[in-house]
Amino acid sequence: MKSTYSLLILALIATAFGCNKKLEEQPFTVFSVDYYKTPSGFENGVNALYSGMRFVFGPEGAVGLGTVGTDEFTFAEQPRNGAGGTQDFLVMGRYTLDPAVGSILTPWNRSFNSINLANGLLEFAPDVPLASDRRTTFTAEIRFLRAFYYLNLIQYFGAVPVDLGSGDLRFNQQPFQGFNRKDTVALLKRNYEVVIEDLDFASKNLPDRRPASAFRFSKAVAFHMLAKAHIHRAYSSARQGDDFAKGYAAAMEVINNLGKYGTALQTFYADVHRPRNDYNSEILWSIERIPGNFIANEISNPSGIGGNTKGVDAANDFCGDYTNVRAPLNTSATQPVSTRTVLYGRPIRRFCPTPWLYNVAFADKVNDSRYEGSFRTVYIASTTGGGFTAGTDTAFIMAFTNRIADSLNGIAPSGPRLKPYRVIAPREFYFIGGSIDGTLTRNMYPSISKYEDPDKIEANNQGTRPFVVAKLSETYLLAAEAALASGNPSAAMDLINVLKRRAVNRPELSEPQRVARYDLIKLTSTSQVTLDFILDERTRELAGECSRWPDLAVRNKLVERVRLYNSDGAPNVKDFHVRRPIPQSQLNNTVDPNPQQFQNTGY
Repeated sequence: MKSTYSLLILALIATAFGCNKKLEEQPFTVFSVDYYKTPSGFENGVNALYSGMRFVFGPEGAVGLGTVGTDEFTFAEQPRNGAGGTQDFLVMGRYTLDPAVGSILTPWNRSFNSINLANGLLEFAPDVPLASDRRTTFTAEIRFLRAFYYLNLIQYFGAVPVDLGSGDLRFNQQPFQGFNRKDTVALLKRNYEVVIEDLDFASKNLPDRRPASAFRFSKAVAFHMLAKAHIHRAYSSARQGDDFAKGYAAAMEVINNLGKYGTALQTFYADVHRPRNDYNSEILWSIERIPGNFIANEISNPSGIGGNTKGVDAANDFCGDYTNVRAPLNTSATQPVSTRTVLYGRPIRRFCPTPWLYNVAFADKVNDSRYEGSFRTVYIASTTGGGFTAGTDTAFIMAFTNRIADSLNGIAPSGPRLKPYRVIAPREFYFIGGSIDGTLTRNMYPSISKYEDPDKIEANNQGTRPFVVAKLSETYLLAAEAALASGNPSAAMDLINVLKRRAVNRPELSEPQRVARYDLIKLTSTSQVTLDFILDERTRELAGECSRWPDLAVRNKLVERVRLYNSDGAPNVKDFHVRRPIPQSQLNNTVDPNPQQFQNTGY
């Protein structure tokens, strides 16, 4: 941490053997920042900025930071043990968070190293011998990435330094133990200026479309993030009077020009996150990973959890313990999915949905397909025995409602069963586990299916799919939110109804059936359109996508909604919790008579 802001890339590799039986050292290779001033070095620097995002989206600490302690998710049966044995997700979910908790370190440390590299590349860019158009595209990518690293930090920590030791947005090559975060009001204003200026540049200079099978940046994602930045700033002390209007214009630029930018909503919601469909037209940007390729993804320990990893722990973090489910009744010794599978993942049980998520946000699971497209509801046997054949027979299902479960199970527990497999009612969620069901365990519950990865080699492996960060459905929601805040609820309603219309689509339905279902869930009055409704709709579109905590925090809705919908966080959550604490190690290594002055209020 003493060199948090210095670029830790300088290395000497030298070996030579002399003829006089003594070691003579001669440096054959010296790696310095001059490498980045060459065309290949410059391009590799840009690639390193892309790669750095793998630390910020997908690993367990980053997933927990954006997920636990919200209206959507709380800690499950196995909270992660972080630095010093602290159960990171337990204290985050209960809002007893200590600044020394390890999960806040990764986005902090990794982001500033990448921001510093971006500053350096921007300084070197004019002198790198590249074709003009290529230099412009690279510069736009660098500025987009710098903006996004900053935007991600701001939404968690508030104002963060833009002077890393060598001046405002200057590349720093020396260890720096200061901390330029004193006037947070002015600094936050500067933060948003940097983000919006960078994204504005990117929106004008990136290609119109991303490649069909790669997540290089395009104008579409730049406009999407520009809309998000304006909307986020509109809720902050740095707000400008036209932020919502500019956010609306940026989002609508994409929506009104789908053909130009090569993006479109998928016909079926479930297809957006379907494995092996990672480059579909709805995804504006994912953090690039190559399915099944641990080396290309820089994953040294495929079965490791958390720590210094670039894998997708989210593939396992949301999994309930399906191996512990007995069928068909609690007294049965048969556990038909007792063998873990590659598709279902490692049931590590870090995060589980709150009852509000599946009972209220996803109350309509029949007319609206988004619950079924977000959670696994059917499990196939992985072990042969007890009347089940592995890979063929249904082992159990997670019923949509108690009524459906009772109907399938044959109303009375001792009555005739209509199905050979177990049907789990929502009232049983959290109580399944161990030899006898009935004790609260948070062991089995609806598990997010969006990260399921059939291309892993083993069930315990981290995920290797690209990690979705921006998709067109959210562009519609950003536009709707900005329209509402700008006094145009009718436009907001129309935008939301586009998503509602898609939500009813299921392959087996005829068009008249889809129309009939749409009539049941569509918005019919502008009075229905409120910020809280839009937040509910964000849940239905984005549940489990690791952005819920900042979504609530930046809109000043975190405390209110945690108190209403999350019984674990409600007793302790306070107003100051809309910011995560500055990591304690940052303060410990800051040379200042009073480093605590840099800490966020309340910690």
